[in-house]
Amino acid sequence: MTAHRKMADTLEVRACPRDRTKGILRVGQITVPCALGRSGIVTRKKEGDGATPAGRYELLHVYYRPDRGLPPPTELPCYSLSPSSGWCDDPAHRRYNRPVDLPFDAGHEKMWREDRLYNVVVVLDCNMSPAVKGRGSAIFFHIAREDYSPTEGCVAVAPAHMRLLLSLVGVGTNMLIVP
Repeated sequence: MTAHRKMADTLEVRACPRDRTKGILRVGQITVPCALGRSGIVTRKKEGDGATPAGRYELLHVYYRPDRGLPPPTELPCYSLSPSSGWCDDPAHRRYNRPVDLPFDAGHEKMWREDRLYNVVVVLDCNMSPAVKGRGSAIFFHIAREDYSPTEGCVAVAPAHMRLLLSLVGVGTNMLIVP
């Protein structure tokens, strides 16, 4: 008989009062620091504004770098990245805010990064179904820089905190980003 623990329903994110690019992520009794977008949290997200969009977003699935570690312990679906992994951020393209294979002829983000930021990355259901052109793309939950410097609009945490948090979440878990 295997013991099942209850998965967290919500990861709650709030900005710090004195620095809108840094925040606190809370789930149950666990609180960890996080990095936010360079423009803080906004209620009206626009492509390229550097803001983290307020709202409730389901955690859809996890991508990870297989050359930098094992898949994280989580009940979310996990997929390995490759050097040809990309994400379309061109609002004029039909694949806007969707994964793409590189090389790709429109604006895109490389998911296979030289830094550690996308060693583990969780796709949030932000502007996904359907994707509204210009309302933001590639809004992820990923690994933070060591100094927690701002993201381009994502929520980011330390690697150890990511592994801990992913062990607590599953299908149906949401991230609530509070304005």
